[in-house]
Amino acid sequence: MDTAATLLLFVAFVIGIVLLVTILKTLYTVRTYTAGVVERFGKFHRITKPGLHLLIPYAERVFFVDLQVQQAQFSVETKTRDNVFVQIPVSVQYQVLEERIFDAFYKLSKPQKQIESFVFNSILGHVPKLTLDETFEQQSGISVGVKSELDSIMNGFGFIILTALVTDIVPDVKVKTAMNDINAAQRAQVAAQARGEAEKVLKVKQAEAEAQSKALQGQGIAAERQAIIDGLRSSIEHFREAVPGTTAEDVMALVLVTQYFDTLKDIGLRSGTNTLFLPNNPGAANDFLQQIVAGLRAGRAPDIGGAVNAAQPNR
Repeated sequence: MDTAATLLLFVAFVIGIVLLVTILKTLYTVRTYTAGVVERFGKFHRITKPGLHLLIPYAERVFFVDLQVQQAQFSVETKTRDNVFVQIPVSVQYQVLEERIFDAFYKLSKPQKQIESFVFNSILGHVPKLTLDETFEQQSGISVGVKSELDSIMNGFGFIILTALVTDIVPDVKVKTAMNDINAAQRAQVAAQARGEAEKVLKVKQAEAEAQSKALQGQGIAAERQAIIDGLRSSIEHFREAVPGTTAEDVMALVLVTQYFDTLKDIGLRSGTNTLFLPNNPGAANDFLQQIVAGLRAGRAPDIGGAVNAAQPNR
């Protein structure tokens, strides 16, 4: 009796376990941005959306398809037209089309591997036609070409390519060093040319300023000389009016002696003048005056002669 009861309890326990497992296998949940692909006896049956769903135990199975945006990173090594090997990192963002879940699940077993193959094929179709410089210049164009080709291919498998970006172009280390050296040399050359042009402009401006300064100095000297001539003429006229019987030569000699002593005074007042040699003979001034008069009589300067002639009254 005890054995039969124990056996019945064991059978009831097993049946309970089986029922519990069956109930658990009957219910399943599909998460947000996920789709459920239900197969019945190995054959596609239906697609279920997010929420709680029922399965026929042991007859149906459910598989889940991620509808979120996924990203894949690849690095493609290739050679440019000018025989430079480069590494080209590519970042691809893709997503399963909600209306093409069947194709995305059944047509491709490893979507990321297929995308990688297509990316390699697209890059190898573009870069070898370009030089290294052209590759850098057309980086965005290569990205557009890769995306266009990928999108047209993967769309047939139920995927949409959101972006396909060539994130960088990495040449060989030696090539990169050489490029940096070339750029540095070019920049140094441009800087030298700019400095040369600046110095040229500065020198031209300095020359123009000096020319203008000399022109102004010449005008000033000419005006000064004219003023001196006018002053001499006026002095001669006034002196001859005040002292009758004096000649123009006497007046000029007196003016020159006066200017001579004024010059000595100015030299003595300058801070840099330490020693001044002067005649110690009391008659030196008279000798100097006689020398001036003799010099005036021997030959007159054109401007002074003009001043003297202008000062003589018309007879």
